[in-house]
Amino acid sequence: EFKLDGNTIHAYEGETILKAAKRHGIDIPHLCYKDGYRADGNCRACVVEVKGERVLAPSCCRSATAGMEVQANSERALKSQKMVVEMLLSDMPDVGYKWNDADGEKKNTGQHGELSDWADQLKVAVRPELKALRRDQPKADISHPAMAVNLDACIQCNRCVRACREEQVNDVIGYAMRGAHSEIVFDLDDAMGDSTCVACGECVQACPTGALMPKTQVGSQVVDKKVDSVCPFCGVGCLLTYNVKDNVIVSVDGRDGPANHSRLCVKGRFGFDYAASPQRLTQPLIRKAGVAKDPAMLEKLNRNSADWSEVFREATWEEALNFSGNALKNLRDSKGKKSLAGFGSAKGSSEEAYLFQKLVRIGFGSNNVDHCTRLCHASSVAALLEGVGSGAVSNQVNDVEHSDLIFVIGSNPTANHPVAATWMKNAAKRGAKIVLADPRITDIGKHAWRTLQFKADTDVAMLNALFYTVIEEGLVDRDFIARRASNFEALKENVKAYSPEAMAPICGIPAQTLREVAREFAKAKGAMILWGMGISQHVHGTDNARCLIALVTVTGQIGKPGSGLHPLRGQNNVQGASDAGLIPMMFPNYQRVDNKANHDWFENFWNVKLDDKPGYTVVEIMHKALAPDSDPHKIRGMYVMGENPAMSDPDLNHARHALASLEHLVVQDIFMTETAWLADVVLPATAWPEKTGTVSNTDRMVQLGKQAIDPPGDAKPDLWIIQELANRLGCGWDYPGEYSGVAAVYDEMRRAMHAAISGITWERLERESSVTYPCLSAEDPGAPTVFIDTFPTEDGRVRLVPADIIPADERPDADFPFVLITGRQLEHWHTGSMTRRATVLDAIEPIATASLCGADLLEMGLSAGDVITIQSRRGEVAIHVRRDDGTPQGAVFVPFAYYEAAANLMTNAALDPFGKIPEFKYCAVAIRRGGHVAEISGYGAND
Repeated sequence: EFKLDGNTIHAYEGETILKAAKRHGIDIPHLCYKDGYRADGNCRACVVEVKGERVLAPSCCRSATAGMEVQANSERALKSQKMVVEMLLSDMPDVGYKWNDADGEKKNTGQHGELSDWADQLKVAVRPELKALRRDQPKADISHPAMAVNLDACIQCNRCVRACREEQVNDVIGYAMRGAHSEIVFDLDDAMGDSTCVACGECVQACPTGALMPKTQVGSQVVDKKVDSVCPFCGVGCLLTYNVKDNVIVSVDGRDGPANHSRLCVKGRFGFDYAASPQRLTQPLIRKAGVAKDPAMLEKLNRNSADWSEVFREATWEEALNFSGNALKNLRDSKGKKSLAGFGSAKGSSEEAYLFQKLVRIGFGSNNVDHCTRLCHASSVAALLEGVGSGAVSNQVNDVEHSDLIFVIGSNPTANHPVAATWMKNAAKRGAKIVLADPRITDIGKHAWRTLQFKADTDVAMLNALFYTVIEEGLVDRDFIARRASNFEALKENVKAYSPEAMAPICGIPAQTLREVAREFAKAKGAMILWGMGISQHVHGTDNARCLIALVTVTGQIGKPGSGLHPLRGQNNVQGASDAGLIPMMFPNYQRVDNKANHDWFENFWNVKLDDKPGYTVVEIMHKALAPDSDPHKIRGMYVMGENPAMSDPDLNHARHALASLEHLVVQDIFMTETAWLADVVLPATAWPEKTGTVSNTDRMVQLGKQAIDPPGDAKPDLWIIQELANRLGCGWDYPGEYSGVAAVYDEMRRAMHAAISGITWERLERESSVTYPCLSAEDPGAPTVFIDTFPTEDGRVRLVPADIIPADERPDADFPFVLITGRQLEHWHTGSMTRRATVLDAIEPIATASLCGADLLEMGLSAGDVITIQSRRGEVAIHVRRDDGTPQGAVFVPFAYYEAAANLMTNAALDPFGKIPEFKYCAVAIRRGGHVAEISGYGAND
């Protein structure tokens, strides 16, 4: 206890005076301090008087001690506080950079943001003689597409520097010069738009005066409302707040959620104007009679200028739903229940995913339902369910703060999971060792202790060499293995052929380096493995994941803080959609459809007869669409919601012909996607900010997203559309309540998932926004770390499965000498239908590029910016080339977000035998100079 302005205050051990005061609702002026950031103590606006001390103390840095007597409003303290505020205010521009809250909160309501707020509270007015001494002010820097730099409003509080260097760990913002000439700079005093800034916007959110602002809010911007929600752009699940004006999201703030602690990336901060794009679908469409489905048209379309009215006609909802419902029903009744299939979405809510799979199982009568998990982590989930009994992560991403070693393999987190990457970078600054294992050296490698740039397709060789070392050198956790693992002896026998010395020539990593990494992993107090699709998207993806499971098991690095297994989920709700049963072989909560007990339970729960045979997966469905008419299981009709298989599937020519061959295709989406152009009926749906529902992130957190804006035109909520179509198939559903009955659907889904989320009620989510599962009761806080005492397998043990080298389905040869690797990039997400219509994101990365290393460019006589044509046995694209020395020699990296250079025209549809995932990460290609780059006229612009 201590006294503050005569009041007795309770402080935690080590807590500062300012934090204790804030916790008790007592205001002390502060400008350089920001909750969650390291205290800096440089502005001196927060000084207080401590009894018995000569010098005023900065309350943001000074820890409270028992018996201390502090005065924040004494004459001496107030005089100093007012002086600081007046001096800073005197140097402000005449026109401030402010952003006002609609709800009347005190913060950020003044002309100069927080500075004006404190001036008003302290009743500070700037004396004319001080105003006359104002310095010459720098010009505004508006070189960046997203942010404006107004250094005339900068008070050098250092918050932006800490935001960039310590929170996001991007190290772009710093100080230059000294004394009165010191100022904030980007890199080596570059314009912000020319710097290495990744546009996370953390500095914008940190700035107290508007010196750094979103371009959309330069000047006075009074928003109509603020709506708390969750980001839809990746599996991290960052909580955020939409700032809405005139039914448009004008800016976004990070919210203090458990996964992000107010941090966002460029997509979450600046990627939401896609919802206001003039290219949004606003009316149901029906294909005109006699207009054929021609996959070749997709190669010729200019997405911005293409006129759908040449192919489709507008229809009412009643007509479109009746037309589709009757067509699908007729196919089901005449051709059999196996003739229909559905692709659901991981971009929407769990309630939509749950109801969609229920529609397919009941309305279609089969289990032919799948979604994008089949294209990302299906092999990881197959290995995890087999090995540890659960398809979700063991530890949350930010648990790396407890790790001594962080093993990142087959993942590019700074591009694909940027906020998750900040926790890894924070841990590295603390002293944790990052090991990056990847054929490509990505940005996280800048923070790595060791980089294992192994040869593509040699994952098992490298990982088995690590096991060999752990076993040979006696680094195994024998007690853990004895108590909690099975089949260790078979694994031990299998790796005898995989010594580091034998594997070094195969994987390209020196034997000594492999041994060194294995030792550090085994000896670490906590070692965590995080992986992405570089592990899973192979014909040996399941074996890759089996190796990771074995590595943490034999070293005892699971079931404790700072350890474990974390497959970084790609889409925002791929975890939730999978949990909800949007997969062909399992009901909700991973209950197999061919298990009689599970099957009988769901028949009773839904009061309907169900198919007891697993359905077809994504690629299998495409194959079955092209099956001969004599095949009784030929797919003839499909319902696709929020997926774009005409861009995301492998071997696109095959996939597009399969979609075009369907007798009836219903596409439900927010834009006229490549898949929608091949549809019979197109149903306009709602974007994520236009709906309310839950998602589950990569950390097993169930989180509530809330509607912030209304959908355009006659677009309808996905949940409403699913129910309307289901009822035309005879389901007879009626979920009561607002937002198309989302709370009622959630409650049913919660019961279908049994104990997993039984303690997470809708009402609890409305209060808490985010709850981790498994959560068994209303009082259960959830389990951030699982497998502490046992594994959810039949015998409670990890099942270790040996893995041997299986080569890629298609190897380079004389005709196709390069390896194609596909993936994502920071600014664009999945097939680009949303992010390429976001103005800022499209401005930063407007065109498709292929990455080659400098050595390959030199050998082929190419320069960055040249056009090349990449060709596989299935297709080719013409594309500009960029230099990236992180790409290995003999390989080319192509992102798959660009329709004009669709990478998946070239990829191989060969499947992992267990997860049925295609081999997106490896196929043979040839590269030649030149080619005709497709026109893209304004695809991403909202003009």
